[in-house]
Amino acid sequence: MSNGQNDTGRREMTGAEMVVQALKDNGVKHIFGYPGGAVLPIYDEIFQQDDVEHILVRHEQGAGHAAEGYARSTGKAGVMLVTSGPGATNAVTPLQDALMDSIPLVCITGQVPTTLIGSDAFQECDTVGITRPCTKHNWLVKDVNDLAKTLHEAFHVATTGRPGPVVVDIPKDVQFARGVYTPPQTAPRTSYHPQVQGDLDRVKEAVALLANAKRPIIYSGGGVINSGQEASELLRELVELSGFPITSTLMGLGAYPASGKNWLGMLGMHGTYEANMAMHDCDVMLCIGARFDDRITGRLDAFSPGSKKIHIDIDPSSINKNVRVDIPIIGDVGHVLEDLVRLWRATVKADKKALYPWWEQIAKWRARDSLAFKTNDEVIMPQYAIQRLYELTKHRDPFITTEVGQHQMWAAQHFHFEKPHHWMTSGGLGTMGYGLPAALGVQIAHRDALVIDIAGDASIQMCIQEMSAAVQFDAPIKIFILNNQYMGMVRQWQQLLHGNRLSHSYTEAMPDFVKLAEAYGAHGIRCDKPANLDDAINEMISVKKPVIFDCRVATLANCFPMIPSGKAHNEMLLPDEATDEAVANAIDAKGRELV
Repeated sequence: MSNGQNDTGRREMTGAEMVVQALKDNGVKHIFGYPGGAVLPIYDEIFQQDDVEHILVRHEQGAGHAAEGYARSTGKAGVMLVTSGPGATNAVTPLQDALMDSIPLVCITGQVPTTLIGSDAFQECDTVGITRPCTKHNWLVKDVNDLAKTLHEAFHVATTGRPGPVVVDIPKDVQFARGVYTPPQTAPRTSYHPQVQGDLDRVKEAVALLANAKRPIIYSGGGVINSGQEASELLRELVELSGFPITSTLMGLGAYPASGKNWLGMLGMHGTYEANMAMHDCDVMLCIGARFDDRITGRLDAFSPGSKKIHIDIDPSSINKNVRVDIPIIGDVGHVLEDLVRLWRATVKADKKALYPWWEQIAKWRARDSLAFKTNDEVIMPQYAIQRLYELTKHRDPFITTEVGQHQMWAAQHFHFEKPHHWMTSGGLGTMGYGLPAALGVQIAHRDALVIDIAGDASIQMCIQEMSAAVQFDAPIKIFILNNQYMGMVRQWQQLLHGNRLSHSYTEAMPDFVKLAEAYGAHGIRCDKPANLDDAINEMISVKKPVIFDCRVATLANCFPMIPSGKAHNEMLLPDEATDEAVANAIDAKGRELV
């Protein structure tokens, strides 16, 4: 493959060879991509080796989301390869998605030759300029001798500190040029050195504040999962030691087990009543690896009034950005939790009986059963569909991805996660079309696992073409569609906030999903009766190829509980209240009464 090797591992090779070698040296086993003229030298090198498997997607957006799913389920960087111009611009959506959800993603893009940059050449665009706002960092490599160290640095930046996406833009002439390849350094030569150890004095202050709390709560986020398995174990240890209640953001589900006795469920706009009320009334809040985004806080000036707030985060820009905190601790969640747990064990004699009044209050809130819904013998309720899916698959330790909308929230509410890295969803950007390619990425990483994309009938059509990739690469993903014939969350907001004027949220030209599955070479299933649901789900699980499951659910079911836009946590709409106040007289455009 190359020549001129010396004792330091430096050797001469082409730029395209450097790309493949850098992937190998950084531990990459799979790459998701789509070829084009500006990356053909790299694809030629991929063809001539077997160490890195290339997964051919059907759209560059699919490559990015597949790489995200791969990264989220493994804790490693996901890698995508796309061509110049439209290849790069199609990658923008997954790059922004990865940026907002802190997913380590390395995106390699082709570029026109350096001599043509700026000339409006065929399939040219300013990739670095376009992707600057949606990446942690990006590079345009004009000298082949800079390529290897740039690629190594890209992996370092993507995976350390607060993880995120990076772009390396490589002109075609640089791919052909010959230069010297340098292997990765133990410590990459970069100015990027994120702080991982927390300030010990601040940690001591936090322990003292927590030890004297009467109404404490732990609020965990995706940062706990990003920090690794040890961070999740330390979080569980802290909960056990302290006896504190714990809730989580959408991205943090699984860091603490849903079966744990201290679990309050997810918080936020569609979180449980007990989680949101405990957040509102707590006296000390410990925020671990979350960023106080608007879906969690509701109305900022009414968010958890009167509480003392401790915030642990590796990203300094997240501290005091949305909510002023009393004790900020900048550092990696795993390192800080290790110090916090050690100091708690050494200095605190926890009196869990002192928390009895707080737990009694939480029990009263929990008694409201905010996730309750009306069952129906004739039509499948979407919540019931998720519950049956959970019960029939939990023994298989499944990986769950989702699209975005009502089905996403119902999945978060009614599918219960015991482990980190088993829940992949688009949180910050809310990207429709994420779930199917993400499931593909998860399945490539975990060949023998059960991987299910919980989808909506509208979202699934955004990236439906990736079923073809799943069939080609023998990835037996299961697409479980809650088909209500609507853009469900759009319709719900139109019903509640816009006088039930359902402007373009009804989908009248739906495909036959069973026939569509068969057209792709997959397996199709349709179910519309509760009595048949279990058998249909078991059939889906047993099929050894990709499946599209068309689960016909109640058309006008709404997702509750819900904090209305601009309201505080203690102003939630619960299912019974919502039916009485806002929804009882709603009739859809086709004249069907609300279920």
